[in-house]
Amino acid sequence: MGIEPILTYVRTLLTRTVQKDDMVVDATVGNGHDTVFLAKLVGENGKVYGFDIQAQAIEQTMKRLRTENIAGPVQLFQTGHEHVASYLSAENDGQLAAAIFNLGYLPKGDKAIVTKPKTTITAIEQLLPLLKVGGILVLVVYHGHEGGAEERDALLEYVSSLDQEFFHVLQYAFLNQRNHPPFVLAIEKRKNVS
Repeated sequence: MGIEPILTYVRTLLTRTVQKDDMVVDATVGNGHDTVFLAKLVGENGKVYGFDIQAQAIEQTMKRLRTENIAGPVQLFQTGHEHVASYLSAENDGQLAAAIFNLGYLPKGDKAIVTKPKTTITAIEQLLPLLKVGGILVLVVYHGHEGGAEERDALLEYVSSLDQEFFHVLQYAFLNQRNHPPFVLAIEKRKNVS
């Protein structure tokens, strides 16, 4: 078995974690690929909450969902992921199976609109209490754009500070590739924070 490419590895992590009827979050729906993938994992009785600040991303995701004939489990919100707590109430604490972020800019979109360290970390802080034990938060960190290095460094500092008693943090990266290859940060909840 060879080393899995970044996006294949992300799908492996999600497939191992998410089950039918689970609740999941796509924090950056982009063009809808992860939203559709998550919807198929949770099935028609699960819940997928998708967030993106760009109308283009919401429209593309809705189109992709229609093409795949997926409707029931997905709710999309045109807002930043830093507002996730406004849409998932405290009664959902410990119920979230997984969340996925693809950081950077929308592929084939406006490259001036990018994710920011402060809003991304705010979203992570809101999602961690919602994760169930064994749940996973996955970030695909694209950092080759303007502002990308700042977000990368802030995220690495933040996730490195998470208490190992409560969270496992993994970094999956190809170190010898050119042009700022993306890498994965995965946070698995080990036990509830008291």
